[in-house]
Amino acid sequence: MLTCKTFVIFLFVGFIYTCGGTLKGKNGTIESPGFPHGYPNGANCTWVIVAEERSRIHIVFQSFAVEEEYDFLSLYDGHPHPANFRTRLTGFQVPAPVTSTGSIFSLCLTSDFAVSAHGFKMYYEELQSSSCGNPGVPAKGILNGTSFNVGDRIRYHCVAGYTLDGHAQLTCVTSTSNVAVWDFPIPICRAEDTCGGTFRGSSGTISSPDFQKDYQSSGECTWTILADPGDTISLVFTEFQMDSKLDSLEVEGSDPPTIW
Repeated sequence: MLTCKTFVIFLFVGFIYTCGGTLKGKNGTIESPGFPHGYPNGANCTWVIVAEERSRIHIVFQSFAVEEEYDFLSLYDGHPHPANFRTRLTGFQVPAPVTSTGSIFSLCLTSDFAVSAHGFKMYYEELQSSSCGNPGVPAKGILNGTSFNVGDRIRYHCVAGYTLDGHAQLTCVTSTSNVAVWDFPIPICRAEDTCGGTFRGSSGTISSPDFQKDYQSSGECTWTILADPGDTISLVFTEFQMDSKLDSLEVEGSDPPTIW
């Protein structure tokens, strides 16, 4: 099993790559070793970002390509300890922005000894307790709003040919732990007249085609939700209406499968 190291130097013919370390300051950029030409095999790097006391850390990925299911970027809400583990990223989809709950945040890149990819680049900044930070923009989406403090509202819509799934308006609110958070996850933009797909991430929204209108007859859609190994997935239906005699929704992965 690969473990995280704080600082590593990779030596190749003609190149010396460094990775990991402790970063302090109001903002900065982190790149995987060798970015964008590819990180080395056997990489084991840990970055620890330390902000001022009572501040939080907001991370925005600008590029992300890691060999799917073999190489990983693990995120820790605090020091890199199992108790602080937040999520594990892999694949070629740029992750949504992430905000820490405290003043320390860690990232750990581990790779196997075979294929690699071009790696990742991310920007981080300190957030005051009254700021939610920029939640990011989904693919094919447009964000209206430039202020992200408590009480501020932002709105999303999609480019032509795509439909918004989720809440169009988000509000920066204060949580029960007195931390600024968005009241809903960012929505996604789905191509019109399509259904199904694969979803990753700690939370999200799924809706039937043409939700709030009548869905088409003779449709068959499959959504696949992927979580980190050892995690479970919870589904909460906020609205549900189907033809009880002819149409059904089956949830597999539960024991036994459930059919509505």
